Amino acid sequence: MERLIKAWQNSVRAFRRLSTSEKAFQQELVLLAAAIPVAWFLSTSWRGYWLLVGSILLLIMVEVLNTGIEAACDAVSREFHIDIQLAKDCGSLAVLISILIALIVWGLAVVETISGIPF
Repeated sequence: MERLIKAWQNSVRAFRRLSTSEKAFQQELVLLAAAIPVAWFLSTSWRGYWLLVGSILLLIMVEVLNTGIEAACDAVSREFHIDIQLAKDCGSLAVLISILIALIVWGLAVVETISGIPF
């Protein structure tokens, strides 16, 4: 049980730090706050609702991991190293892929709502 409490405390500390200092994380939290009610009106089922909200949560999760990669790389060295650049670029690519996934999911939901044709 102690391990779970420590993990919770670590997670809360990371959330507080990211929500006060990381612009991308802050923007994605605002996006999540907006997505929760919009998804309710846009979706036609609970499954659709959670798919819409889940795509934003996926984006936030990938952003958190990307920030962790960047922090670890910066802790190792602030000087240019090709391997550190690759690690940071890969984290950035992961964020981009998660953004594309969210856009596709939300785009399909909008088209489905407008056209009435389920996907």
